Amino acid sequence: MALSKEEILEAISEMSVIDIVDLISAMEEKFGVSAAAPVAAAAAPAAGGDAGGEEAADDAPVDIHLTDVGDKKVDVIKAVRAITGLGLKDAKALVDEAPSVIKEGVNKAEADEHAKALEEAGAKAELK
Repeated sequence: MALSKEEILEAISEMSVIDIVDLISAMEEKFGVSAAAPVAAAAAPAAGGDAGGEEAADDAPVDIHLTDVGDKKVDVIKAVRAITGLGLKDAKALVDEAPSVIKEGVNKAEADEHAKALEEAGAKAELK
């Protein structure tokens, strides 16, 4: 018996984040694919002037780099988990490896929010 898309989405909406991460990993393994979004190279702005140059720069994907953990390591781990959806062990490993990339290919507005959350947790973050 096949499930409809709506039934699958309803079942997923009732799952915890940890269960969803496990489901994604199982799907990647079963089908031999990766759920990671491909990072596309940003297109060079047109030579016609800077009329849309600043707007295009705001839409360009950026990477969030954790440069310093600070004194509140537990709070930083919680922030990293919220940003990445990683489990406790993986988020802790990412924080322990600082300086490190927390998330790649994020739009500027979302990256600013994530950087602010990291700084509120006591860490230092850069957008590159």
